[in-house]
Amino acid sequence: MADIYVGVLGTGIYLPSKTRSAKEIAEATEGNWTEENIIKKLGIKQVYVPGEGDGTQEMSAKAAEQALENSGVGAESIDLILDVSEEWKEYPLTTSALYVQGAIGARNAWGIDVQNRCATSLSAFKMAKDMMIADETIDTVLITGGYRNGDLIDYSDPHVSMMYNLSAGAGAMVLRKHHARNRILGSHLIADGTLARTAGVEIGGTKHPTTRENLEDAKTSLRLMEPEKMKARLNEVSVPNWFHCIDRALEKSGKTREDIDYLAILHIKRSAHEGMLKELGLSDEQTIYLEDYGHMGQIDQILSLHLAQEQGKIKDGDTIALIAAGIGYVWGASIIEWGDA
Repeated sequence: MADIYVGVLGTGIYLPSKTRSAKEIAEATEGNWTEENIIKKLGIKQVYVPGEGDGTQEMSAKAAEQALENSGVGAESIDLILDVSEEWKEYPLTTSALYVQGAIGARNAWGIDVQNRCATSLSAFKMAKDMMIADETIDTVLITGGYRNGDLIDYSDPHVSMMYNLSAGAGAMVLRKHHARNRILGSHLIADGTLARTAGVEIGGTKHPTTRENLEDAKTSLRLMEPEKMKARLNEVSVPNWFHCIDRALEKSGKTREDIDYLAILHIKRSAHEGMLKELGLSDEQTIYLEDYGHMGQIDQILSLHLAQEQGKIKDGDTIALIAAGIGYVWGASIIEWGDA
């Protein structure tokens, strides 16, 4: 099994046509933040805003189509779809993977929706590789997903400033077994379930159903439900957990921090991004800071990898570290060796 390679054939991205500027975000905070601090501290120049027709599942299907085109793969060759779309989508309780299957004509594929918040794509990388190695009938996997959780943010709530960067878009990746280029190597994820309900959509579930009285509040109720607990715990464990995942993923890949050539990192505030680069001994040229894109949740790693290819930031022989963290709380890292094995 150790000799079975799983490689990346190609990626695809979908971005809405509308954007929201740092100035518009600042105005929406009702005086809590200035445009200058939105840009300098939070690291946001603009985010993408969904337009008419930019549903979560629909965007996922569009990114999938581009990934197939870029990979030179026909939809009928897909064996499995792992859809990492968020739960905020066109119709609750519909399966995003199966919507994509029908939309792109992947008639030979079956599908699963995967959820691990902003760490979902890295979870799907690991799941896809493990499933391809374990099941001889799975040769080609499509990982795809859409994201538009920014709809649920109340910008006047100062507690959610960490989510002012939420953006809309979709990303996809095609993986193939026995493809000895762009190999997915080791992955490592860890979780802290004591933070499971410190953040989320507070109104609209079975605990606090939507009512006539709370309807307007429910529309923007993605918030920190226990802000002090969450912030205190993250200050204590987040950075160590992140580097633990990076080091373990590298160890599983037979590599060390010194081998990293490119970092595909989710959008975080500017100081945290710079601190991550410094700790790993990387330069600004070895990553892409997503200040012009915002945070598309679990799509960020696929977006960064896609942009890196377009901008010539990665080449054959490079070691790529993809890192993520998601509310819940989950931290993760995956390693890709670009080029020929």
